[in-house]
Amino acid sequence: MKIEIEYEASWRNSFLDGDNNEALPKKGRKFIGSITALKKSENYIKRDVTHNTVMGILNRLIGEQRKLYQAREDENYFFKLIEPLVTFRDDIKVENSELVYLRNMSGNFDPSSFVGSVNINHPLFSSDYSKELWSILDLDLNELIHFVLNENYNEIVKQEEVDPLLFEEKISYFKDIKISNFDDEVLYENMLKALKYLNNDMPINERLRTQFPKVRKLFSEIEYMKNDKLIVRALYCSALYLQAMRLSEKYRMKDIHLKGFSVNGFTPKDFKSLFTGGKKIVYGNPYIAKTFVEGEGQVTSMLTKASGVLEITIDIPRYEAKALKKLIENAGVSSFYLGKKGLAYVTNIDTREVK
Repeated sequence: MKIEIEYEASWRNSFLDGDNNEALPKKGRKFIGSITALKKSENYIKRDVTHNTVMGILNRLIGEQRKLYQAREDENYFFKLIEPLVTFRDDIKVENSELVYLRNMSGNFDPSSFVGSVNINHPLFSSDYSKELWSILDLDLNELIHFVLNENYNEIVKQEEVDPLLFEEKISYFKDIKISNFDDEVLYENMLKALKYLNNDMPINERLRTQFPKVRKLFSEIEYMKNDKLIVRALYCSALYLQAMRLSEKYRMKDIHLKGFSVNGFTPKDFKSLFTGGKKIVYGNPYIAKTFVEGEGQVTSMLTKASGVLEITIDIPRYEAKALKKLIENAGVSSFYLGKKGLAYVTNIDTREVK
């Protein structure tokens, strides 16, 4: 028995991880067709017609609606004894590469896109405490260390105006400093005292947990020194939380939420969602992967589309072939996908035994 299927523009790439012939994970299969994911060469996946593809088509043609792995688990699976007798030939007539735009339905956020108009009246930036709070980011390292060590440190110069759009730019200047670059011994000794205070003071860590119950890490859990370097950003972010706790003694700051700032880092897109229209969901991206191949240089890969004829041969007696043909005709499946997308349809069913 031979079944001929013509197909056009069959997509020959996969945009999801995992295997379609296995049960779905609880959260579904992960989308790996994003620009970020495609930076890893293993996420550009090419697909060809396989035995599973052919069996999926045959099940579809007789009206089976379940996924192939589900149908195979059924005791009365129609093709249980026939599967080993199925062979195929994929005769590709045309194959080309096309640049397509994929819609990303996973709900990821774009970290760099415009997120709407700025609400400068947000309480974090327009309250009595705002200038004192955010002035922490304007301190030099020496002043910052003195601030950490001295609860009554009052030499903070308040900002004339709080501009949240400048914070990301300021934080980008915080570069890690090699310990060997500390020429000032007094500054170095004070720095060690400040880090010891943050790491070892239990009351200050308990207060942090009480005032900011959603904070994931305490000061005592942060590595401020790593690989012989002072992690400057972590120190400034911790100082910002420290200032918020100190200011809460003279201002009403019970419900303050430093969104985007953790005790040891900063996430711009989360911070911007405080005073803009919210984080913008990534709508989609072109499906294009660039890799470097030794001896060739940069290779650009896009979506592969194929058109041709799939010939399926089933080595069964003619009476069984006629019964299978009748099932296919009764199901009335006019067109379907071959693999992913495209258009496929049966053009001929020959029930004669294959010689």
